[in-house]
Amino acid sequence: MTIRNPWTKFLLTAVLAMTTLSGLAGSAHAQRETTDDESLITDPRVQHRSYVFAPTGETLPYAVFVPSTYRAGTPAPLLVSLHGLGRTYDWLMGYQGFLDYAEEYGFIVVTPLGYIRRGWYGSRPTDIAQNAAYSEQDVMNVINLMREEFSIDTQRLFLWGHSMGGAGTYHLAVNNPGMFAALAVAAPAPRTDLSPTVLQAVRDTPILVIQGTADELVPVELTRRWVAGMRGMGMQHVYIELDGADHTDFIASNRDNMRKVMSFFDIVSKP
Repeated sequence: MTIRNPWTKFLLTAVLAMTTLSGLAGSAHAQRETTDDESLITDPRVQHRSYVFAPTGETLPYAVFVPSTYRAGTPAPLLVSLHGLGRTYDWLMGYQGFLDYAEEYGFIVVTPLGYIRRGWYGSRPTDIAQNAAYSEQDVMNVINLMREEFSIDTQRLFLWGHSMGGAGTYHLAVNNPGMFAALAVAAPAPRTDLSPTVLQAVRDTPILVIQGTADELVPVELTRRWVAGMRGMGMQHVYIELDGADHTDFIASNRDNMRKVMSFFDIVSKP
């Protein structure tokens, strides 16, 4: 087709350009799936929130628990909690006893998505390279949102995660040394080629590690190697190895083990 009218040619060029830009924007959003934003927990104590993620303009979800004892103006501890691979952003809110103990100890809890369900919080490469960076950035954005909305005691900002979330805990703590007052990981899944020496950046940060010996996804030997590295660096750590425990239920469906995690954070939060 030959277009001789300059004005018509200009309009057609403009329309094609808009279509191309629209396609590019759509491809950026196509990095995520609708299931990434799904929620699971219906506990009325859980607040489901969202915000606009500036790099893409997308709306990302996160979940919040606020203890009944919280009072604006009185600094409260914040526990940032990272879910495992493929889980919903609010998944950890359903761990047995978690919110009960958060209420008992007066902790605000937040569970970010990490941009997508399988973003690894930046701790390892993702299929789409940008998603790893977005996953890490989402967590940091949510922390900032919490600090803006609530009276958060910056000396009692804590981080923990399960499986992929454990790897994310290591990664985010190392990338932000001094930010978190204590850490905890349950069946953590860092890259197998990564050395525990990366924790040198947070060697003065107390950490709880909890692992089952019958874990088929994260071999106990991997966790033992990291704990040995912590010991070698003189890192303040508590290691709980549970004989015969699996990868998920030992923490998600066990109130006693969930209390161990929360009691650890409560103890280290004391002056």
